[in-house]
Amino acid sequence: MTLSDALRLAQGKGLDLIEIAPNATPPVCRIVNYGKFLYEEAKSHKESRNPGNQMKEIQLSAGIDPHDFGVKLSHAIGFLCDDMKVRIKLRFKGRQKAHKEFGFEVVNKFVKEAAAYGQADSPPKMLGDRDLNVTLTPLPRNKRAKHPREADAPKLSPAPEAPPDQPSIQAPAS
Repeated sequence: MTLSDALRLAQGKGLDLIEIAPNATPPVCRIVNYGKFLYEEAKSHKESRNPGNQMKEIQLSAGIDPHDFGVKLSHAIGFLCDDMKVRIKLRFKGRQKAHKEFGFEVVNKFVKEAAAYGQADSPPKMLGDRDLNVTLTPLPRNKRAKHPREADAPKLSPAPEAPPDQPSIQAPAS
């Protein structure tokens, strides 16, 4: 259709005429709300720009309880299975600064437990005198262990039957 017809049609609907492919023969145009079009373009560009650059942070303490350690480890494994980097941060408080070896033990144990899902970019490092940090990067999907939620999913299979050589127990007739 001609340009004047397309403009008249767009104005009649209260929308804008946008040229989508100017190099095509003939040029391709759309009749849309221009503000909404710009918003959707910016949103799709922002999502496609860096989907793999997401990072989550997990904070530990030098005297962490074993159950809390397991919970934080399972969170980290979930993030690594979702292809996110994980920053492990341990902050020393008060007298803990005098015995930093306990903090290093906790962080090294955490990195060792998560080794099937991600690897440390570098050994744990002190930032200042109270923060101990390490970053875990997810392993490639083909080298990574199965996601724990997928591995624990129950398989639907028929119930096993009693072996034929054993008599079945029946209730007495009354």
